[in-house]
Order: sequence, then structure tokens, then C-alpha cells
Amino acid sequence: MRKLFGYEERPNFPPRANVSPTEPVAVVVQENGVRRFKLVRWGFLPGWVKDPSDFPLLINARGETIMEKPAFRAAIRHRRCLIPADAFYEWRREGKLRMPFRIRRPDGAPFAMAGVWETYLSPEGSEIDTAAVVTTSANGTVGAIHHRMPVIIPPEAYELWLDPFSDAKEAVKLIRPAPDHATFMEPVDRILPKPDRKAKPEREVAKPEKPKPEPAQGELF
Repeated sequence: MRKLFGYEERPNFPPRANVSPTEPVAVVVQENGVRRFKLVRWGFLPGWVKDPSDFPLLINARGETIMEKPAFRAAIRHRRCLIPADAFYEWRREGKLRMPFRIRRPDGAPFAMAGVWETYLSPEGSEIDTAAVVTTSANGTVGAIHHRMPVIIPPEAYELWLDPFSDAKEAVKLIRPAPDHATFMEPVDRILPKPDRKAKPEREVAKPEKPKPEPAQGELF
């Protein structure tokens, strides 16, 4: 991971089968020309928010409008990040039932999702680093079950996306669906994608689950 993303730290942070909103998520940022590994909260808070309890949980940023949205327009210009992962999850509805799927690279290798981050300073003086995943329309693979997906940044474009001094208009040209051949989808055990899960990764085909009320923040992508 350090070789792929080029950060200097040696974090003692174990891999997880899943990450849920508000949990710590690993990101790679670039500060003073150096790439750094950071743990941030998945759930973006703009710096101008006065009371986080009255602000919606922003886990995603729509790539099509990210340059104009007040919550993200400063971060997309100066605080872009990479979110390392080896998969993400989505659900497919089958009538009244739902089936979870894992989307990954065909070779199982890690990849980088596009993100934006912000250090939020509370009125009491405490600081918290937060981030959101940048999303785009789904490619052909993911489109079979969902209309959105995270933006995947190819390694040759890491520098452009991370550099806070690069032209944001050039960086946002990277916001597009991943090629179909770059993603592979497989059914997984239905325990995995749940926010309260503690299970280890499974390769078993899941049994469909009856739908439950959607969480307040909506679907992941």
C-alpha cells in the first residue's frame, strides 16, 4: 500500500471487511508536496457549519455538481484525497428482497476512490478531519444493480488529483465511470455490508434479505 500510494507513514491500522458512515476511514492526502496517510471520519463537515447535529451526514459528493455545491466547492479545489480500498458494496433489489454485492478489481488488487476532505474546527476548539467519496454514474458492471458508483482514480492520475495547486477544472475531468473491464461484481454474505457487522469477509453466495427502512443518509452511492 505504501508503495502504491507513496505515503511515508507506517500506520498500524488493520484492514477491515467493511467501513460504515461515521467510522474512521484511511485516506491519502498531499500536504507541502508530500503524500500523507490520515484517518478521517467518513462523513464530510464543511468548515462553515456551526452545529454538526443540525447538518446532514455527507458521505458522498456528486461529481457532476461538486464544483458548485457550497459544501464541497472549497475542498474540491484544494483538499482532494484518495481513499484506498479493495472493494465496495451495493445492494440489488429483487422484488421485495435485497441481495448484497461486492464490487472489486478483477485481480483483487487495491484501488483508489476519489474523495474530498476537510478539517472541521468546532466552536469549542476541537478539530476533526472528515471526508466524502466522490461519485459518478455507474459503468456497465455496476449499472446492473445501481445507478451510481465511486469515482476510481487510476495510478497515473494520483498526482493530478492530490496536488492542491493543480487546476481543479483539470482534476474534475477524472470524474467519470471506471471502464467496465476494470470492475468485477460478486454476491457476498448479507452480514457484511451492514453497519453493525463484525463478521470476517466471506465468499459465500448470500441469501436475499427482506428490505428495511433506508438510513437517513440514503444509499451509499
